[in-house]
Amino acid sequence: MWFLRRMPWTAKKTNERVLNEANKRRSLVRTIRKRQATFLGHVMRRGKLEHLVTTGKFEGKRSKGRQREKIMDGLATWLGTGKVLDTLAAVKDRDLWRNMIDNAYKQGT
Repeated sequence: MWFLRRMPWTAKKTNERVLNEANKRRSLVRTIRKRQATFLGHVMRRGKLEHLVTTGKFEGKRSKGRQREKIMDGLATWLGTGKVLDTLAAVKDRDLWRNMIDNAYKQGT
């Protein structure tokens, strides 16, 4: 896409305009979310230590201040399930999980 940026040095063209002219969308965030969801499905089906860490079911005190956003909350919103428990239930069915990821990726949210 470098050829779309070629123009006189006095002309100003934003990245958004270049992407619109090339009929492209920014897809980095969508790709990251898709990879996170795929990895989450893998980890949840194994059910080992990573499962405990990801779901947050380990003992200890919470730190002071605002709590960090959890990966599970972000993926539940991205996939459209709304609740983390619904997301965890969907992970068990591999075909359903793949369809949810593909649909969310195609919607571009």
